[in-house]
Amino acid sequence: MIRLTLGEIAEITGGRVVNAEPELAVTGGVEYDSRRIGPGGLFVAFEGEKVDGHEYADRAAAAGAAAVLSTRDTGQPGVVVEEPLAALAALAQSVVARLDGLTVVGLTGSNGKTTTKDYIGQLLARLGPTVAPAGSLNNELGFPYTVLRSSEETRFLVLEMGARGIGHIRYLTGIARPSIGAVLNIGAAHLGEFGSVEGTAQAKGELVEALPGSGVAVLNADDPLVAAMASRTPATVLLTGESAAAGVRATGVSIDPAGRASYTLHFEGRSAPVRLAVAGRHQVANTLAAAGVALSAGMPFEDVAVALGELGIVSVRRMDVFTRPDGAVVIDDTYNANPSSMAAALRALSSMAGGRRTTAVLGYMAELGEHERSGHEEVGRLAAELGVDRLIVVSTEAAPIADGARTVEGWKGRAEVVPDQASAVQILAGDLHGGDVVLVKGSRYRTWDVVDSLRPEEVRP
Repeated sequence: MIRLTLGEIAEITGGRVVNAEPELAVTGGVEYDSRRIGPGGLFVAFEGEKVDGHEYADRAAAAGAAAVLSTRDTGQPGVVVEEPLAALAALAQSVVARLDGLTVVGLTGSNGKTTTKDYIGQLLARLGPTVAPAGSLNNELGFPYTVLRSSEETRFLVLEMGARGIGHIRYLTGIARPSIGAVLNIGAAHLGEFGSVEGTAQAKGELVEALPGSGVAVLNADDPLVAAMASRTPATVLLTGESAAAGVRATGVSIDPAGRASYTLHFEGRSAPVRLAVAGRHQVANTLAAAGVALSAGMPFEDVAVALGELGIVSVRRMDVFTRPDGAVVIDDTYNANPSSMAAALRALSSMAGGRRTTAVLGYMAELGEHERSGHEEVGRLAAELGVDRLIVVSTEAAPIADGARTVEGWKGRAEVVPDQASAVQILAGDLHGGDVVLVKGSRYRTWDVVDSLRPEEVRP
């Protein structure tokens, strides 16, 4: 964070200074985990259901925190406010306003947000100091927390934006208004909250509505609901995709045995070959969106084409492919799941098979509402249609995945439902061949326990 005195923080947040003079300055970063605080930092104490951050104020001070932002006096130098989350948002808004040379990039979508955010961060870092931290820091807490990692040296701030309802993204853009905004896709994530993909599109489109007329909206030409957002923004529109309408376009897409895509990149009459180092056919769309942002930020076309081939996985458990000592290939995509991302991962598994036996260990998909059963059945049908040899479904809640697979006529694979991750681990431990390709994916219900049982100790996250 930029240097701020407690007096300035109190003025910004509507709080009051305690146990220190207003001239005391915060010179380090902002943290809400006392284990991460550094010298000169600001520790934010949240009062949760299980843990009260105020009880860790002394520990934060001992670790070097200059001050504490809290709802009550902790005995440490700090600022007392009514609501720390609102105070954090106000601080972030003030910091962005003070950084004249900062370009704010926002992105949203149903699938691939974090991975694409990581790609954008890697590209823009070639142009100047960039803030794009690993992980999904895309909500009311993670968003301002990311903003506050900016300093006077920061040239690009890349912000992922999630939404659980109408108005959520509008709130986030009020904290830090992007000048470049990218919408990746509209899929079946959070259907239980939005009700329909059209409702999801309405919420996600709040990003492009917030862009200034001098800004750029990077939209997926291959997704009709995203492409239609062009009418909702005053910004210049740059379409990306494989469609002939795309300004940043991929043609001649091919997939190698490791699931990595190659394509020819086109932009403003120029073209260049790209060979990705990351797995998954869906990475074509993700990297095109990242390229659109980088080109909009002024990165030369030739540099973009080269850099795309050097992109790597930054955030854990997102299409992380590793090979075991016995030769089995494992795809760790366990961070989260919805029907669209499940489909992308299953297609990646299929493309990487090359005649080898394939296993998909799939868990429950949350937040689908009335579409829960049909969403799971759809995933199972696709797995069978793609010829997955073995389907291990974790938990009875996810059992419709197996039901869907069994409806596919002519499928020669088998599906079994197990009660928990330990059972899936036991099956794989007893029957895993050196040439197998295994996908593990689910909605955060510790499905990663399965993949970690397959991962060598030295390469675990």
